[in-house]
Amino acid sequence: MLEITTGQIVCACDSCGLRFPTALEGRFRLIPREVRSLPELYWTESEWESLAIPINLAFFFHSTPEKRTKAMYPSPAGATESLLPLNAWDSLVAQNLSLTRLEPDVEAFLVNRVGSKREHYLAPIDVCFELVGLIRLHWRGLAGGEIVWEKIDQFFSRLQREAHPA
Repeated sequence: MLEITTGQIVCACDSCGLRFPTALEGRFRLIPREVRSLPELYWTESEWESLAIPINLAFFFHSTPEKRTKAMYPSPAGATESLLPLNAWDSLVAQNLSLTRLEPDVEAFLVNRVGSKREHYLAPIDVCFELVGLIRLHWRGLAGGEIVWEKIDQFFSRLQREAHPA
């Protein structure tokens, strides 16, 4: 369960999930559990580059308190927000209607474009922050080191196995 105003996960147990099936006066929202893959996503290289995200991992979600879509990317310092305008986001959503079904605050569009990979998912927000934590924990030196890239590959391999088509 996510507290909307703070953006913090306050509980992940099944009991709370059953107890608060809908948002309590708009204060809490349940985080979905299902990861959905988007293998048919249409997105050109130039559209990705227009976002000017410095690495090839990112996630996008709608923030209710801020009334806008936020682009975040994992870094050794934690989740970093891209403060650049997201004009390309509107174009991407217009071309891929599955992105209109993202649940605000608790579900994100997760992108892996490392190397030759072009993986796209609709993922629970806690899964996105799991990736952030993994990078913070294992990053070494300037390029991250072999271990962090192995962990990132393992993370996305797991998502690929668990994901259902959107």
